[in-house]
Amino acid sequence: QVQLAESGGGLEQAGGSLRLSCAASGLTFSNYNMGWFRQAPGKEREFVAAIHWSGGSTRYLDSTRGRFTISRDNAKNTVYLQMNSLKPEDTAVYYCAAARQRWGELVVVSNGYATWGQGTQVTVSS
Repeated sequence: QVQLAESGGGLEQAGGSLRLSCAASGLTFSNYNMGWFRQAPGKEREFVAAIHWSGGSTRYLDSTRGRFTISRDNAKNTVYLQMNSLKPEDTAVYYCAAARQRWGELVVVSNGYATWGQGTQVTVSS
């Protein structure tokens, strides 16, 4: 059974940093693209960042580019999201997700991902 478990969320002041982690099990992690999405209250889930199964390419939501960095450690079956210069509008539940197919191209839509974690809350105060 494929499982994803996020950690690292919390309360941070604007301008601060947080690092999210997502530990994967039950799949050959190095074969799958991984993504981070977020959902704020009353809003739809939106794409934040994605990383190729090789780690060789990444994609970002425009509003997070330059502030957030996605990375992965295939030896640890873990994907990370380093979030710097946090803003109140970054407040949301953050989810990691594993792509629907192995060795695919990066996608930025949620239906390209088949397995989701339970989410971790990130709250940024002004």
